[in-house]
Amino acid sequence: MARNSRAKKQPEAPKVNLGAEIFASLRDLEKTKGIPVDYMVDRLKQGMANAYRKDREDRRDVPADNVVVDLSEDGLFLHVIKTVVEEVEDSALEIHIDAARNINPDVQLGDNVSIPVDFQKFGRIAAQTFKQVVIQGIREAERGVVYDNYSNKAQELLTGTVVKCDINGDLFVRIGQGNEASDAVLRVGEQIPGEDWREGDKIKVYVLEVHKMGRGPIVHVSRTHPNMVRRLFELETPEIADGQVEIRNIAREAGSRSKMAVRATVEDLDPVGACVGPRGGRVGAVVRELFGEKIDIVVWSEDPCEYVKAALSPADVISVTAIPGQKACRVIVPDDQLSLAIGKEGQNARLAARLTGYKIDIKPASQAEEV
Repeated sequence: MARNSRAKKQPEAPKVNLGAEIFASLRDLEKTKGIPVDYMVDRLKQGMANAYRKDREDRRDVPADNVVVDLSEDGLFLHVIKTVVEEVEDSALEIHIDAARNINPDVQLGDNVSIPVDFQKFGRIAAQTFKQVVIQGIREAERGVVYDNYSNKAQELLTGTVVKCDINGDLFVRIGQGNEASDAVLRVGEQIPGEDWREGDKIKVYVLEVHKMGRGPIVHVSRTHPNMVRRLFELETPEIADGQVEIRNIAREAGSRSKMAVRATVEDLDPVGACVGPRGGRVGAVVRELFGEKIDIVVWSEDPCEYVKAALSPADVISVTAIPGQKACRVIVPDDQLSLAIGKEGQNARLAARLTGYKIDIKPASQAEEV
């Protein structure tokens, strides 16, 4: 049988809508990494313009206004704008009128003409330039997303994992999950004295602030801040979370002792009992998280004398007298309660003063007549 000499016509490859594919990819990127499509469109345009400059033999830094990148769902197009002249002196910005009329027969001297550029013929260096601009854009956008995310979480309590223990004692903690994950710094001065953490340990931290840095945002966290106690009680006490109990103030010496003043916003509710919880379960959970730090919970009062009296708990107080013209008061306690009221190394009195904002002068009852 004679061989059919007529070659079979190969089917044409389906045309690819590059613009539609790019936008589909950008929408996926927005879903997975939170990077806005508009932002990436601008970076792609910038990358294409830079690639054109790198592809030129003269490496001419053609002005931005002369390089036009059009990216839409309909496609990706690159044009260079040149001025029509009779004698070309600058080939990067000018085109001879005869060549210009091959593109547009109606152009006149002095007109601008848009010249299509086939970017698919760009060389290796131009392609690398485009890739670098796009990758850098993604990295910067990711850092921006992380910064915005954790800026909104400042003053919040987060759970993380210890990933590194620095030689100077600082801890690096991985917080967040997936694309929102970031490393936070728990400096040695923000750690509770006596705590011993190892890589892989789960840890709760309080977000202090977020700083923008060149290589990405730095999240600074703490375990010594008084608001860490506040956030822990908010987690453990539904009455605080729903506003029935309000934390008015906290004074803290991290790792040793804290005092917290609370008040009820509804009638017939014991705010201290709510925070302590059934069988002490709520305050116990907070104490365990803080590795045994003692916590005194007292009732806040508008009356400074009553407030100071409560703040000196667990000591019994006979009387509290405000000193006229000063934010200070004189406190009388039973003789056998003096050491308890002052506390070890003055801690109880010191925390009570910080909690109430009043200077406190404590005297035993045996010296009351001398006062």
